[in-house]
Amino acid sequence: LAERDALLQRKDREIALREAKIEKITFELARLKRWKFRAKSEAMNAEQRRLFEETLAEDEAGLREQLERLRREAAAAAAGAAASDTTTKAPPRRPRRNPFPDHLRRVEHHHEPERTDCLEPGCGRPMTRIGQEVSERLDIVPAEFFVHRHIYGKWACRCCQVLRQAPSVAEVIEGGIAASGFVAHTLISRFVDHMPYYRQATINARSGVHTPRSTLASITGQAGAALEPLYEAHRRFILSCAVLHADETPVALLDPGAGKTRRAYVWAYARSWHDKVPGVIYEFCPGRGAQYPLAFLGGQNRHGRRWSGTLLTDRYGAYETVVDPRLYPDRLGAACAAHARRNFEELTHDGTSVVGLEAVRRFARIYGVEAQLKELSDDERRAQRQ
Repeated sequence: LAERDALLQRKDREIALREAKIEKITFELARLKRWKFRAKSEAMNAEQRRLFEETLAEDEAGLREQLERLRREAAAAAAGAAASDTTTKAPPRRPRRNPFPDHLRRVEHHHEPERTDCLEPGCGRPMTRIGQEVSERLDIVPAEFFVHRHIYGKWACRCCQVLRQAPSVAEVIEGGIAASGFVAHTLISRFVDHMPYYRQATINARSGVHTPRSTLASITGQAGAALEPLYEAHRRFILSCAVLHADETPVALLDPGAGKTRRAYVWAYARSWHDKVPGVIYEFCPGRGAQYPLAFLGGQNRHGRRWSGTLLTDRYGAYETVVDPRLYPDRLGAACAAHARRNFEELTHDGTSVVGLEAVRRFARIYGVEAQLKELSDDERRAQRQ
């Protein structure tokens, strides 16, 4: 009997192991099907599709809301017409217009009648102003190009043979044609508004200003070099925080010699969102290896020391070297809860994983508690967490 019970227990364990393997394979197949058959278009790459996918949910919600509102209005109109044909319709609601910001410059135009005496027969008395109506319309002055003309007077002493002249004004680009305002406009148009140089050249040409692409590119390069001291100061500020968030994202890098693009990465380092003064800095790197965060975090902070503290990441393998306790005992690695949650969330797609559903519920409880502790100090938050 003992041998038979042991045999049955072994068989039960084997059956449970097989069922677990079947469930795992079923989950993997379902995930592969989602990756293979999800919505896609051969005419767009992944980055282009992402532009539309980000607004798809909002667009769908907006259309559903409009459709529901139209259905309610149609139903109300039909019910009102059936109840009574003499019922007066409510006046249509005028859309509310948001007021213009207070910081905008106001140009006032006063309009008064040509005559302010009463024109009624037999009256002719002067009328009294009892108020006014104000209407505002938004206008814009297109970009205006103008030239700074610096005139330096020369003064000489004929007796001593001495020449005196005021020192030249410091410029961002010495010896160039661009003043600081035009440099800033070019940088913002290129890197904030994502406007290529050839379009900027065409826009400037409409005002009669000739700025070839080569000139705009040269201005951008020299402005970037001039901003390096500011970048280094901002880097020292970021590295002065005891808790840093780090992540990297791929970008397409043009490779003119090969006639195609290759993958590069932008690394982001952000101060903790619990810190009083937020901050984030970006570093462009040609690869994704550990040498890039090692070099960045090896720089000096405001106190002249290399960075030490807690690094919060998605546990990508390159970060393990950065926080290796044998090499950097003053650094600590922390895992991102959102990335950990994703694995459990994938298990819940088919609704068959009890572990996945329970894990997602527990993460929801953690997020709820963290939302309540957001405004507390570090010590108070730590005590509440414990």
